[in-house]
Amino acid sequence: MTISDAPLVDVRNLSVAFGEGDDPPRVVKNVSFHIGKGETVALVGESGSGKTVSAMSILKLLPNSASHPTGEIIYDGRDLLKSDETVMRAIRGDKISIIFQEPMTTLNPLHTIEKQVGEIIKLHRGLSDEETRRRVIELLQKVGIRDPEKRLQAYPHQLSGGQRQRVMIAIALANEPDMLIADEPTTALDVTIQAQILELLKTLQSEMGMAMLLITHDLGIVRRMADRVYVMRHGEVVETGNAEDVFTNPQHPYTRHLIEAEPKGAPPETDLTGPVVLETDDLKVWFPVKRGLLQRTVDHIKAVDGLSMKLRAGETLGVVGESGSGKTTLGLALLRLVSSVGPIAYVGQRIDGFSNNEMRPLRKDMQVVFQDPYGSLSPRLTVGQIIEEGLLIQQPEMDDDARRARVGVALSEVGLDAAWQDRYPHEFSGGQRQRIAIARAMVLEPKFVMLDEPTSALDMSVQAQIVDLLRDLQMKRRLAYLFISHDLKVVRALCNYVIVMRNGKVVEEGPAKDIFDHPQHDYTKALLAAAFDIKVVNRGAMAS
Repeated sequence: MTISDAPLVDVRNLSVAFGEGDDPPRVVKNVSFHIGKGETVALVGESGSGKTVSAMSILKLLPNSASHPTGEIIYDGRDLLKSDETVMRAIRGDKISIIFQEPMTTLNPLHTIEKQVGEIIKLHRGLSDEETRRRVIELLQKVGIRDPEKRLQAYPHQLSGGQRQRVMIAIALANEPDMLIADEPTTALDVTIQAQILELLKTLQSEMGMAMLLITHDLGIVRRMADRVYVMRHGEVVETGNAEDVFTNPQHPYTRHLIEAEPKGAPPETDLTGPVVLETDDLKVWFPVKRGLLQRTVDHIKAVDGLSMKLRAGETLGVVGESGSGKTTLGLALLRLVSSVGPIAYVGQRIDGFSNNEMRPLRKDMQVVFQDPYGSLSPRLTVGQIIEEGLLIQQPEMDDDARRARVGVALSEVGLDAAWQDRYPHEFSGGQRQRIAIARAMVLEPKFVMLDEPTSALDMSVQAQIVDLLRDLQMKRRLAYLFISHDLKVVRALCNYVIVMRNGKVVEEGPAKDIFDHPQHDYTKALLAAAFDIKVVNRGAMAS
């Protein structure tokens, strides 16, 4: 790949403000960066650093409330900030394309894959229907969609997360652009799919001689992909340089903080004499597949197929695997939130036959922390109302003052101010919202907590803080955790024992140290290779 000395895109002294008035607050302050032909440049920083706002300014994709008090963005001899909408429409998707973070919300759920990929080709190339169809098939094949002719009439919801992201890449690269903006292109994907998508992007970039602006908070991706790095904090560039130099010899304290922010430490030692909190043997969760006018059962989706496990007080059991492996279904079955077959014992008592009414008294002892803290917290309730909801149901005799005090203690335990309980979720950052979700689970003083991807939506440094918090709470209360994740770095820092699931079955299990140091199954090796950037990857185990 040849990198030209002349910048393809030159961003000079860019400021971005939101709001009205003479001097609205600036979220990007005098930022400058450039991208050469064929080069990969990364904008790195935590949520709120201004990296996405800076990149979206290139294509003028910010809302009407945004303004640019200072700056120029020079592409092909013109300032894009001063270009009208007609010029920008000709550039977007043709000369400069973009891949967004979440393909499910970016793709139109009402249109087929053929229509969505073909639309941008027709818009900029004016091809006939037949020529467009051939080009769509060629693109889908190039981005690794198997049997592309059969996928043309599919809708986004009929594809996996990795397939949807490949369709987004096909749309972005349909007209062979000069530059691709990739905004957190792998955040929502499993580690093995991440590895495939990154490899695909590098291959296509090399073939097309395309420049890439990579926006991410994942430094592992930056080190693997980028030629140069700009580190952003609070709307300003605090460090820049060649990727290898920045990683091996970071100059700014914030850069060092980001590099060191990976979850560290080890879980508390398992007390093998401790009481068994949760146990199951040969557990099955099969969902019937029904067809025909009479909706007869013709097959079953075996989401969990013959799994056995035992979880003690103070222990964390990690359940890992790609999307669709059955991890979350296992957790829901143990909580008696989906039907299952097989014995489930909670503190020595069989609960698999319990009705909803019989389970209700146990709910305070068995809690859940979900993946998306914003989606799981009601925007209409204050933080105090969200956290006290369980107390109202489980301890109705508690008066208002005692309940408010208990909520304050729960907030303090997770590192938040007890006085914040009258605020609403939107007033908090992603990491703070996840702390609120943890406080909601802990206020009832449970014995068992299911943690369903609780760190996947968070910045790396915030992930490390949440892992430390969960460890502290576990040691203080001897909590039993079921930790569901595809992020093996977090699993290594938190889990004593690991179960690796694939297609509903356990392919490998054992003490966490044994799984990470001496994996036996090819699928486990592929997961570890993708997560820790090990060079030798079993391609067969990773095939999508």
